[in-house]
Amino acid sequence: QHWWPAETPFEVIVGAILTQNTNWGNVEKAIINLKENNCLTAEAMRGMESSQLAGLIKPAGYFNVKAMRLKNFINFLYKEYQGDLKKMGGEDVGILRKKLLAVNGIGPETADSILLYAFDKPVFVIDAYTKRILVRHRLADENIHYQQMQEIFMRSLTRDYKLFNEYHALIVHIGKDFCKPKAQCAECPLQSFLPMEKLC
Repeated sequence: QHWWPAETPFEVIVGAILTQNTNWGNVEKAIINLKENNCLTAEAMRGMESSQLAGLIKPAGYFNVKAMRLKNFINFLYKEYQGDLKKMGGEDVGILRKKLLAVNGIGPETADSILLYAFDKPVFVIDAYTKRILVRHRLADENIHYQQMQEIFMRSLTRDYKLFNEYHALIVHIGKDFCKPKAQCAECPLQSFLPMEKLC
């Protein structure tokens, strides 16, 4: 599925932060702005005022908040790893996840997206599409927590980052094209797996 669409690990990280509470099309516009202004590097963002950064990422929505979150990540990167993404990627996955979650503005989905897609760590990403599919297929309760959903996949699949990458990408595809808020079950490739009482 060639997901996550990015040219560098840093672009993945920026995209993971920008995609919070918005759709990917808007994130792409913001990333294009950053690229066109030669600002899609940690060094460039570190030297920018938050207001300038906010202006460039405006298409992604909540731009002032997201500018601060990007700045928070940049500060973390330089404080913990001297601005070196390779050094960051060499950190133990459990330790790195805890450190990322301690950064203001980075939650479990964003942290796990960074781990899987930027650093090839075998951590399964959970998003709104995943939950919707699990609930509709009676594999999870509506009130299930992120960690519980993640454990379903982590204990059921071989811990391989390539498998996790492709599996999550396919979930995104199903969620965007079929398992929408108004389900389109008849055309969905997972239709045969639905519980009988849920068949559309």
